[in-house]
Amino acid sequence: MLLCCLLTGFIAGGSVYLKLSEEMEELKLMLVNQSEGDIIIENKGLTIEEVLMSADGNSSAVTKIAKKVGPSIVGIRMVTQSPRSWYYGDAMSQSKYEGSGIIIDSNGYIMTNYHVVQYADPKNSLSKSTTLEVFLSDGRQAMAKFVGGDQRSDLAVIKIDLNDLPVAGMGDSDALEVGELAVAIGNPLGLEFQGSVTVGVISALNRTISIEDKTMNLIQTDAAINPGNSGGALLNSKGEVIGINTAKISLSGVEGLGFAIPVNEAKSIIDQLIMFGYVKGRPYIGISGREITDTISYLYDIPVGIYILEVVEGSGADKAGIRENDTLISLDGVEVRTMKEVDNIKDKYKAGDTVDAVVVRNKRKLKLSLTFTEER
Repeated sequence: MLLCCLLTGFIAGGSVYLKLSEEMEELKLMLVNQSEGDIIIENKGLTIEEVLMSADGNSSAVTKIAKKVGPSIVGIRMVTQSPRSWYYGDAMSQSKYEGSGIIIDSNGYIMTNYHVVQYADPKNSLSKSTTLEVFLSDGRQAMAKFVGGDQRSDLAVIKIDLNDLPVAGMGDSDALEVGELAVAIGNPLGLEFQGSVTVGVISALNRTISIEDKTMNLIQTDAAINPGNSGGALLNSKGEVIGINTAKISLSGVEGLGFAIPVNEAKSIIDQLIMFGYVKGRPYIGISGREITDTISYLYDIPVGIYILEVVEGSGADKAGIRENDTLISLDGVEVRTMKEVDNIKDKYKAGDTVDAVVVRNKRKLKLSLTFTEER
């Protein structure tokens, strides 16, 4: 499967919505699995043709950018083993996801989207059965370890142990102007098309959209972005990274609406992920669980909600008294049926805030006071 935020349909377990403005109707999004890449080229008063063509009239600026930055863009493959379903007991199935990443340090640190590597996050219940493999443009491959991730910003860092790594340079996304040329590098549709380059312009800046109820300010570009490009680079004419490709709108009759996280907004988050493995101040509950649907509830006589599989020791959930085999049915006075709903409530708060949590244990409801700890 390929990952990128595709504005149409629905993602694995539920719908994702994108809001471009108050005037526009909500559009459904699909997290297509991993990455989308774009490169941006500065215009600075020149026509696109003039920017594309170098002084000697033979080699284009895009060609030079591709040669310079292409080796720094990698393919990422995430493979995870997961239960086939509630009904199959211990039977496991294998899922494969492919996306893109950017080498940002000679020590092997790679920046990407969180949704590209999310199952490798130790906080995810599937992390122990998930592997990450990185593919370089020179043919080298290496297993990667998860360094840190931030679901709210959709950013993550992984690390490989290889020498002589080509590092991408960082640009200044605050200096961008609408109309500048944009080039995207990534792996559309997966590793089969690794290192693909597409060209467009910066269509808009500070475009506010909501993805899974998380509001993000993104760069808009018409450079082609496709499933598999998520985590790839959006570059300027100097071959500097000015964005991390993240999402696109894919609707009938709609073309050229791609989005990237501004690199200036990503820098401080990436630095914290490398230094601490997390972003300071983010709220954390400390549970992993299985979503209980109406059907499962009926068959197994379990309340609809989140069946708790694991509680992290010392977490807010642990201190509140939530235990394995409880079913979380309400958080902050709101009924919850999915982990996404739990996350959406949690993300309205900061570490140290307290909310009510209602669980069912042995068919009895318990109202607990849960204080969010800091996500680590």
